[in-house]
Amino acid sequence: MNNIIDILYERGFIENTTHDKELSRYLVDENVTCYIGFDPTASSLHVGSLVPLMSLAYMQKHGYRPIALIGGGTGLVGDPSGKTETRQLLNSEIIEENICGIKVQISRFIDFSEGKAILLNNADWLSQLGYIPFLRDIGRHFSVNRMIRAESYKMRLEAEEGLNFIEFNYMLLQAYDFLKLFDKYGCRLQLGGSDQWGNIVAGIDLVRRMRHETAFGIISPLITTSNGEKMGKTAKGAVWLDPKRTMPYDYYQYWINTDDRDVARFLALFTFLPMVEIKKIEKLSGADLNSAKTVLAFEATLIAHGDKEALKAYHSAQTDFGPRPVPKEILPSSSIPRMVIVDLKTEIIADSTPCTFIDEDQLKVGIPAFKLFHTVGLADTSSAARRLIAQGGAYLNGERLELFDYLITDSDINNMEILLKAGKKRFHKLKVKK
Repeated sequence: MNNIIDILYERGFIENTTHDKELSRYLVDENVTCYIGFDPTASSLHVGSLVPLMSLAYMQKHGYRPIALIGGGTGLVGDPSGKTETRQLLNSEIIEENICGIKVQISRFIDFSEGKAILLNNADWLSQLGYIPFLRDIGRHFSVNRMIRAESYKMRLEAEEGLNFIEFNYMLLQAYDFLKLFDKYGCRLQLGGSDQWGNIVAGIDLVRRMRHETAFGIISPLITTSNGEKMGKTAKGAVWLDPKRTMPYDYYQYWINTDDRDVARFLALFTFLPMVEIKKIEKLSGADLNSAKTVLAFEATLIAHGDKEALKAYHSAQTDFGPRPVPKEILPSSSIPRMVIVDLKTEIIADSTPCTFIDEDQLKVGIPAFKLFHTVGLADTSSAARRLIAQGGAYLNGERLELFDYLITDSDINNMEILLKAGKKRFHKLKVKK
């Protein structure tokens, strides 16, 4: 399946489109440029921003050129869409600070190297607009009657606070963005959330009226959990993409705690794993479904924070909550560390369990168990290692150690490895060198 519209539909990115037949024909063109806008209302995007980010990333993966447009200009006005009260107006200094943070996050999802994508700030043209020329050249194409029927304005008009005049201009400014991108970059396609439908249609209409050309829109649904909750909301607040606001480990845990009913859907939306593998997840339950959640958490963290932080979060979770087996047949395209079975006790550990290399000659002499547990970091001190062993919490190759001064020797080697375990969750391998 190579048609990008079919791909986006299958993965759950599309709620509606404009000009269905014309859009399908347009997307056959290899020179398609598309865009999504991100207003810098905070120093970080959050999980609720992932659908537009991932849809833009999928467009890029299938050969289209994406534009990520940061609203340095529109952010000074405030988008009334989806809000029942006026947004707090931000000053230019805060907007600039927010833009810096958001640029870094977007770059995790979109490759801007070698002209593969474009990162823009609409303040570059909106801040230069003359009010009277803008009203005469752009404003005259907008019908107030039609504007107030838009869902974003209608909601605010019915609210107690009403609609502020500065917000009323937002639709015109976003439509003007589309016109500018059409003129300079040949951009004919805007993507956005369902709350942006009115703004996107306004831009399409402006391009038609002023340039006599057809532009297009793709609308993504508002993603909620199966419990009806908005994506990215937790008891602690929003789940941010900025690692300083939501640590990668906490980000990982957010995905681990996905409702069973949402696992396959979220794998389709928030990872790049193939759908043929994801569809098999719908039939899983129990431990296998938990394995799929582990893959979801790993892949989502990998995209947002990189492989180093994803692996770190994965290993920390294994330590805190015990190993979660991920059989090789579950989502095999994932780069998550797989689980393997070791020794006669059938302990399950990650094949990337922390390890230390040790010379076989050292083991011929023998090393007291408490010293070795301390040396590899399974106990903070030698005294703590003694207590661990005395309390029955230390294991050697799956067997509980009884004596803290038991000598671990070359006779304990199994396939050139020795497996140490502290408690139920912490493992360490000794890899023996000849």
